[in-house]
Amino acid sequence: MSVTLTDQDKSTLRTAAYGAVTLMSAAGAAGSPHKIATDGSIALASATGLIGHVLAEKTKDIDLNGKSVAALADHVLPALTEAMSLLKKQAPDEAGNFRATVLIAIEAAAQAQKGGPGPTLLDMARKITEALDAA
Repeated sequence: MSVTLTDQDKSTLRTAAYGAVTLMSAAGAAGSPHKIATDGSIALASATGLIGHVLAEKTKDIDLNGKSVAALADHVLPALTEAMSLLKKQAPDEAGNFRATVLIAIEAAAQAQKGGPGPTLLDMARKITEALDAA
């Protein structure tokens, strides 16, 4: 079965996935936010299947603007839930792939922190996981 996602669907998926990594980077700002962002982004770039193709597309439709972590979270966490909902409806086989891809990316981001992830990163990872599972 071929799955057709709209441009808006793809934008939601990219915003959710890259937004999760951005939230981890912002939460780990006291350590090495660039390493967190790099390791998380590499994990996303390693995705396969439909999700891998969507995340690999070169676009400018990812909206990760926010003046604070709270503002970013207000945008990204609902996008994660929305992404899971739309995949469960339109591409059920890819919903698990998306969830696993995001969780691997946030784990990679968390491991980038010297000395392991601190409580702030662990809490952000929990919030991201909860948003994924809310769908």
